[in-house]
Amino acid sequence: MITIYMAKVVGNVVATRKEESLVGFKLMIIQKIDSQKHNIGSEEVAADYVGAGIGEYVLVCSGSAVRVQKHNVSVDMAIVGIIDTMDI
Repeated sequence: MITIYMAKVVGNVVATRKEESLVGFKLMIIQKIDSQKHNIGSEEVAADYVGAGIGEYVLVCSGSAVRVQKHNVSVDMAIVGIIDTMDI
């Protein structure tokens, strides 16, 4: 099952040593939010494919069916969009 949700980028992860296939990946700490931008749950780490920065609101895909592949590595949580506006 694919899950898409909104989150805020709250930090980044710097790893001086990691699996070779992860080299070049930007790993960001995200906080899931609701439609009123209130935090939900705890922070998670996602691979960033769109160049998001700290403080930006983003779209995140997760789940075993969502596989963003690069350099022969699969991740199951990825930032796939930067939110410009939300209308409710």
